[in-house]
Amino acid sequence: MKLATLRDGSRDGKLVLVNRALTRCTEASHIAPTLQAALDNWDRVLPKLETLAESLEHDAVPSLRFHEHDALSPLPRAYQWADGSAYVNHVELVRKARGAEMPSSFWTDPLMYQGGSDSFLAPRAPIRMADEAYGIDMEGEIAVVTGDVPMGATREEAAAAIRLVMLVNDVSLRGLIPAELGKGFGFFQSKPSSTFSPVAVTPDELGDAWDGCKLHLPLHVDLNGKPFGRANAGIDMTFDFPTLVAHAAKTRPLGAGTIVGSGTVSNKLDGGPGKPVTEGGVGYSCIAEIRMIETIEAGAAKTPFMRFGDTVRIEMLDAAGHSIFGAIEQMVEKHG
Repeated sequence: MKLATLRDGSRDGKLVLVNRALTRCTEASHIAPTLQAALDNWDRVLPKLETLAESLEHDAVPSLRFHEHDALSPLPRAYQWADGSAYVNHVELVRKARGAEMPSSFWTDPLMYQGGSDSFLAPRAPIRMADEAYGIDMEGEIAVVTGDVPMGATREEAAAAIRLVMLVNDVSLRGLIPAELGKGFGFFQSKPSSTFSPVAVTPDELGDAWDGCKLHLPLHVDLNGKPFGRANAGIDMTFDFPTLVAHAAKTRPLGAGTIVGSGTVSNKLDGGPGKPVTEGGVGYSCIAEIRMIETIEAGAAKTPFMRFGDTVRIEMLDAAGHSIFGAIEQMVEKHG
C-alpha cells in the first residue's frame, strides 16, 4: 500500500492512496483525513485502507492523476523526527578527515539526534538558504514511521511497530556544524527542515527487498542530473531499524507517527572508502563524504558543497526499474 499527502490548503494536507505505478490516486479522507490520523488509529483503519488500495489497483473507485509535484511530505509535520547514524562507515570517515579518533562505542551504541519536525519540506520544494557559505549538503537516507512504541521496547516490539517506509533528504549545513557541536549541546541551526519522498509505503510493498530490519536496494542520488550515489541501503548498515527504534524508546515511549531515520546511506569498497560512480564505485549519498575521502587521500577537499541553482534528486527503484517512493527533487535557491 502506498500513501501520500496532497495539498488542500491546510497544514496537514489530505490523505490519498496511490497505485503501485504512482500514476493514479484516490482520496482516503472518509477513512482518515490525514496520515497522522491513520497512524493514530492504525489497527482500525488498516483493513479499510487495504480494501481501498486494492480497489484502486483494479480501477474500481474514482481516481485522479497522481502528480508528485502536488504532494507534500507524507507527514508534513510530525510529533517526532529522530535521525540515527546507522552507517558507521560514514561517521568513521567524517572523524578521520578531521583527525579525530572514533570511540569504539560507536560500533555498539547508535548515534541519534532529535531533529525539527514542525515544518518538513515538500519533495519538490526548493531548499532556500541565505548563504552558500553555510555549506549546503544533501543526505540521502531511509526512514521508517512507527506506531506507538512502549518505553524500553525490545527489538521485536520495535520491529512490530514499523508501519511505513520512505526516503529522506536530511539537509545539513556543514559550515555551521563544527561550531554548533563545539558548544556541546547538539544540532539546531545546522539542521534545517528535512524532506521526505512523495509516497510512504507499507513494508509489504517492498517484497524481498525488505527483511523486516533493512531495505536492500540502491539509493539513487543525482546531483545536477549526474549520478552521484548508488549505495545499497542494506549493506554496511551497522544498526538496523528495529535497533534504532528500540534505542529511541530506551527512556521514553514513542508516539504514533514518530519518524526514525537511518542516517546517510554509505558503503565501503573492499574494506576501505568508496569510489565515485564515474570511477566504478557506488558513490556517495552526501557531498561531505566525498570531501572527507579527498581530504584523506589528497590533504584537501575539492568537491564544493551545493550552490544556488544546484539540484539534487533522490529516488529508489525496484528490481524492475520502477520508482517505489517517487522522487525527491530539489533546487537550492537563495532565501530573501
